[in-house]
Amino acid sequence: MHPLSPALHGAKSLVVVIAGLSWSTLSRVGFGWFAVLVAVFALGATVLSVISWWNTGYHVVGRELRVHEGLLWRRTRAIPLERLQAVEVVRPLLAQLTGLAELRLEVVGGGKTEAPLAYLSVAEATALRQRLLAVAGRAPEAVPPAAGTPAAGAPPAPVPAGRRLHSVRNQDLLVSQLLTPQAFLLPFGLAFVVAQFLSEGSWSFIAVASTLTAMAGVVLQPVRRVLDDWSFRLDRDGDALRVRNGLLETRMQTVPLHRVQTVGVTWPLLWRMKGWLRLRLEVAGYSAAEPDDRNRPDRLLPVGDARTGELVVAEVLPGVRLAALPATLPPRRARWLRPLSRARVGAGLDEQVFVARSGLLTRRLTLVPYARIQSVRVTQGPAQRRLRLATVHADTAGGSGAAALDRDLAEAWELAAELTDRAHAARRAGQGRPG
Repeated sequence: MHPLSPALHGAKSLVVVIAGLSWSTLSRVGFGWFAVLVAVFALGATVLSVISWWNTGYHVVGRELRVHEGLLWRRTRAIPLERLQAVEVVRPLLAQLTGLAELRLEVVGGGKTEAPLAYLSVAEATALRQRLLAVAGRAPEAVPPAAGTPAAGAPPAPVPAGRRLHSVRNQDLLVSQLLTPQAFLLPFGLAFVVAQFLSEGSWSFIAVASTLTAMAGVVLQPVRRVLDDWSFRLDRDGDALRVRNGLLETRMQTVPLHRVQTVGVTWPLLWRMKGWLRLRLEVAGYSAAEPDDRNRPDRLLPVGDARTGELVVAEVLPGVRLAALPATLPPRRARWLRPLSRARVGAGLDEQVFVARSGLLTRRLTLVPYARIQSVRVTQGPAQRRLRLATVHADTAGGSGAAALDRDLAEAWELAAELTDRAHAARRAGQGRPG
């Protein structure tokens, strides 16, 4: 790894140490001893980081990436590159300030992101990413004859520019997050806090911290979305989509189109007055168990108008038009289960995708290509059995799939049989490789 790697790991450890010691420790021991404790723990964390850096390395052997680490207990991880789906270049804030980058590998069937290589120079990270994708067969470039990776100072191989699909304006991103329930509730929350401070003679530290924590929780999600999707750019590069986004932590993610399982379209309530929507992907082979959902390459369009949505969907699912998708309502007796949302629930069969609609305040549309359907299920709850209704699920390798809610029982079995037939026919016709 880069020689500055221990410093970056030590800086992150320092933040954790200070947070762990807490305000109560400072009040008990005083600032002087508190500073000594922080220095001791920070020094220990830095020493451990240096030892870890000294004993960590990687190299490419044939079609495997091998990562060595550990001092007392040596461990070698061998990652078959034929299972590799993407290599993501991630640059947290400290890495941006020092000109470094981190590589994160997405592997089919992995429970989490594999073998993060932190940290490398930007040039080396770019060159290594290209080499790994080339060995894995995900890049058009020829694989270099040398078995080793480029030197740290070597210039990176040229990256294909691809074709620009869309760039989200940061102004639209900010406005979209202001048009959220959290943003509308914030003034009421601030008024409540001010009223409490004016009515109480004194506040304890715990009361102040709890109030501020609650307020932070309200605004955390929209602020995080703005930071994550800042300068969002979507490019088409061969048979893959390339997503670039982020402010404090920049990311470049690659989404292979042949692994896309579903496309989800969302129309939040307050966005509809501006005609905006959001597009998401479900991609097979990525880490559904990843605790940080920012590692998942599910972003397709954070915010955009209907025309942009049509263009982006057409890139992922050629021939599919959002404005012309079929969808029929459940039977009238389904109103006993959905008195308010029955008119917004529907399902239909397009020539290429299974269509499912749902949602009252926030409307959702899910598109599943027939070739991606792994299984079809028909389920009934107690109330559905009394009303002779059933729900048809089209499951995908990504996990969620889509569901036709509250269909007539006979129609549900017919729909399940039709979905099964179309899924088999799509695979036989070679419309998509299996997920």
